[in-house]
Amino acid sequence: MVTVDSKGRIVLPQEVRERLGLTPGTEVEIRKEGDKAIVEPEDDPERIIERMEQLLEDTPSDRGQSTPLDNEVDPIAQKHRTAVRRGAETNSDE
Repeated sequence: MVTVDSKGRIVLPQEVRERLGLTPGTEVEIRKEGDKAIVEPEDDPERIIERMEQLLEDTPSDRGQSTPLDNEVDPIAQKHRTAVRRGAETNSDE
């Protein structure tokens, strides 16, 4: 049984992560169907990258620019973007 913590987070059991192919950096969609929460991995890496780049464009930098340069992006966002791109490249090789 999994427990929801005070911030609303849960840890999916390793067996479930493996069956769904969820690795660190995998984006998932969570939606409600009836009385259940459905977790599905995003299966289109290009869509993930487009969404992430749109978020970066929509977020003004501290210097007032509308599109931050790579060296101005938050290090965590940069790490996530790199992981998603790496996953996209791995999936396109299959």
